[in-house]
Amino acid sequence: MRIGIIGGGSIGLLFACYLSKIHQVTLYTKSQKQADEINIHGVSLEKELDRFHARMEATPYFNWTGEEHLTLIAVKQYQLQDLMPIIMEKSSANKNHFLFLQNGMGHLKWLNDLRAASIIVGSVEHGAAKINAHTVDHNGMGVTRAAVYRGGDKLLNELADSLSSSFPIEVETDYRSMLIKKLVVNAVINPLTSILKVKNGQLIENPYYYSEVISLFNEVADILNLERKQDHLENLISICRNTANNRSSMLKDLEEGRPTEADAILGYLADEANRENKNAPLIQLFLNCIRGKELEKERF
Repeated sequence: MRIGIIGGGSIGLLFACYLSKIHQVTLYTKSQKQADEINIHGVSLEKELDRFHARMEATPYFNWTGEEHLTLIAVKQYQLQDLMPIIMEKSSANKNHFLFLQNGMGHLKWLNDLRAASIIVGSVEHGAAKINAHTVDHNGMGVTRAAVYRGGDKLLNELADSLSSSFPIEVETDYRSMLIKKLVVNAVINPLTSILKVKNGQLIENPYYYSEVISLFNEVADILNLERKQDHLENLISICRNTANNRSSMLKDLEEGRPTEADAILGYLADEANRENKNAPLIQLFLNCIRGKELEKERF
């Protein structure tokens, strides 16, 4: 299968390495500089003591023409605003298949007007950190969950069947339930670790922090009208425990002066609260705090 991956961040590099073992991968980057480095060095993946090196073609994403069988969109949600016009101009309802790999649910608004034979959305549960323009550290083994948003599932099933247990894709039947499960986790862990500047495990190890975990979780659960609320809470606690030594992606973004996905995660929840006439004081508080941190980075 010919696969295009748009996005040269940690997730784009991670998928490029694993998928290139089986498929023909073209990586579409934001900059010509990164594309040049990948064309020279290839892409390297580090995982504990192992190292894997893959060769592939790379080019800036404005050169994407939609000729691949499947295109993975591996940029962050806030980057879609610049990317989607390029994709919409070149996509076709008859031939293009897309897999979107964004956190949160704010990106769904971009998908309704996209011409495509099928649109798939995914939830990535791996830990990955970009070391340089062509190297990624796979520092947390997980799974990718994917479900059809619109269209058929033939290509998704083919992709899932082609991958081994070392990088599995699990096909889900309900995209909304799948994304909500990940949204609940991101909406609690990311803002709390970012403002408190702690690793994930400290949220459940410190009783004072854990009290805020419960308060924020309850607010999120109310806004989303969660069924099986206790299951979601147990999943959240389990992820904190299993990723105890990890720093959340939002915390790392703030530390490195990058924009965060606060609007995709907390902003979406704030909009849902307004739509349902519900109060969301904690969500609005954390959203304002993180936006304020981003503003500090821009100014200073």
